[in-house]
Amino acid sequence: MGEFEVVDGEEKLIVAAKYLVKEIRSGKSFTNEAKKVLGNLLVELSRVVVISEDRDEEDEVSEIEERLNVVSEKIMTREVDESMIWDLGSGEGSLYLDAVNELRSLIDRLDGSKTGNEEVSLRKAHDVLQTAMARLEEEFKHLLVENRLPFEIEHTSFRSIEADHGVEEGSMASFGAASTEDLILGSNNNSRRSSGEIVVDLINPDVISDLKNIADTMIASGYDRECIQVCTMVRKDALDEFLYSHEVEKLSIEDVLRMDWATLNTNIKKWVRVMRNIVQIYLLSEKSLDSQIFGDVNEIGLTCFVDTVKAPMMQLLNFGEAVSLGPRQPEKLLRILEMYELASELLPEIDALFTDQPGSSVRTEYREVMRRLGDCARTTFLEFKSAIASDVSSHPFPGGAVHPLTNYVMNYLMALTDFSHTLDSLLMEHDDVEELPPSPDIINPVMVEEESTHEHSSSPEKFLAMTQHFYSITSVLETNLQEKSKLYRDISLRHIFLLNNIHYMTRKVLKSELRHIFGDKWNRKHTWKFQQQATEYERATWLPVLSYLKDDSGSGSGSGSRNLRPRERFQGFNTAFEEVYKSQTGWLISDEGLREDVRTKASMWVIQAYWTFYSRHKNTVSERYTKYTTDDLERLLLDLFAGSPKSLNNSYRR
Repeated sequence: MGEFEVVDGEEKLIVAAKYLVKEIRSGKSFTNEAKKVLGNLLVELSRVVVISEDRDEEDEVSEIEERLNVVSEKIMTREVDESMIWDLGSGEGSLYLDAVNELRSLIDRLDGSKTGNEEVSLRKAHDVLQTAMARLEEEFKHLLVENRLPFEIEHTSFRSIEADHGVEEGSMASFGAASTEDLILGSNNNSRRSSGEIVVDLINPDVISDLKNIADTMIASGYDRECIQVCTMVRKDALDEFLYSHEVEKLSIEDVLRMDWATLNTNIKKWVRVMRNIVQIYLLSEKSLDSQIFGDVNEIGLTCFVDTVKAPMMQLLNFGEAVSLGPRQPEKLLRILEMYELASELLPEIDALFTDQPGSSVRTEYREVMRRLGDCARTTFLEFKSAIASDVSSHPFPGGAVHPLTNYVMNYLMALTDFSHTLDSLLMEHDDVEELPPSPDIINPVMVEEESTHEHSSSPEKFLAMTQHFYSITSVLETNLQEKSKLYRDISLRHIFLLNNIHYMTRKVLKSELRHIFGDKWNRKHTWKFQQQATEYERATWLPVLSYLKDDSGSGSGSGSRNLRPRERFQGFNTAFEEVYKSQTGWLISDEGLREDVRTKASMWVIQAYWTFYSRHKNTVSERYTKYTTDDLERLLLDLFAGSPKSLNNSYRR
């Protein structure tokens, strides 16, 4: 073995291998010396393999570091140039992303190296990657901001229920009735409709692929949080700007509660207009945009969407909550119903937009605000009846005309028919809904009918709750009018007052959607009621006047007209007629048809009786006592109920 010991390196391995081959061929068992040589050979061979592997890994690390220097130089060169990369075109942007993606790949390879000499290179690579991510953040934000498209709302028509139903100021505070506004997107928006949904482009479609590529690179590099934050910040600013441009202010609950009605009414109109378009179009478009940018990474896209829209949505919902907490004033009801109806209509879309956990808080808050608005609308309606009952007057309304309360209530009910389904549903949900008592017959007890169980051919059963409540409200109104009529000392004027008001109620029902709520029986009954008032007026007014023209004088004005001579009867009639003329020309029947009917009936009473008496006594009574001809009286009767008091002097003669 002497020769074996003096040989080094590869020669030593060769000698040892030859020695072992010789021993194997001899067919003998390995000697101790052979076993020792074999062991040394194996050790040396393993050392050679390790050295070879180390040399390969060192070569690979050297190659990685070489590429790392090249890629880093590409990335860092951009830091010297202040211009935005994607402003130079998508091609330049793609080259930059290629460099970043290669950098990330090189980092992964360095992390897998086992030489232990790559720590400095790794630190350098991570520094460059961090710089690249900061740059991509800026580029991402720049693309989002510079390519944002405006979202505009224009209303092409504005139908106000105040105008439709003639709601006027009455004895109670007037209210701003609800309105419907047909809204369309501004002409500047590119839009597409899919499955009945409208999606508009909030970002220039040409840069969507660039945004997606940047987002993919940042997410793959572990910078998904930074990417979401940038997208959320820019898109939230866009939504805030839209709200600001449409004068939707950030108001606290206290701010809303302090508003006067005119200001609140205006803000509710804005809320309804903006809420519909934000939910039906803007949020859908925003979610679509996030899906396009973040692709299949659904959770990230949904998180970005919710983070973007949550605060503005909560701002809108806070306003709805504040409205629901305000005083239950009748003038607010139509607007609150409008808000509730819209919230109910949009609920399926809210559930679809905020399906998963990130959006659960928005979905929950939305439902709560909708519930509060419904409770507020129902309570306000139920308190409306009490407001009617408590409306007290200390002085009679001039001329016996339609009282402002009647005008207010009937136009109010007319306006509510626009929300029939919604209101009926809310009333049905109320625990206190039960069979309401029938309307008391305030004019003639003989005509009592159970209105709440009437057979109304045109009133659908699905509006039963609302019908019952409407009956109750008009019953309370009639009772109130009956009390107000007692303020008139003149019995005839009491009947004119009730005639005017009941006729007004009936006409409003017959000429509006209320006819489907109240039904035919209510209409027939109240037609009979105002006709009865006309008859009672005729008796109260003209029987005393015409009693002077009756020869027997057994009734009418009593003992004052008994045993009078014809000329005294003419004198008595003239005086009584002139008193009626003087007072009743100042009374008002505003409905032209009704006024003509009452005048015609009065004329029939007076002219026929006067002509009969005049024909009998004209030759025996001096003309100085027969002041009027039948033509005179007929012309004078045409002056009644015009609302302009007139008088006749004692020498009147035509």
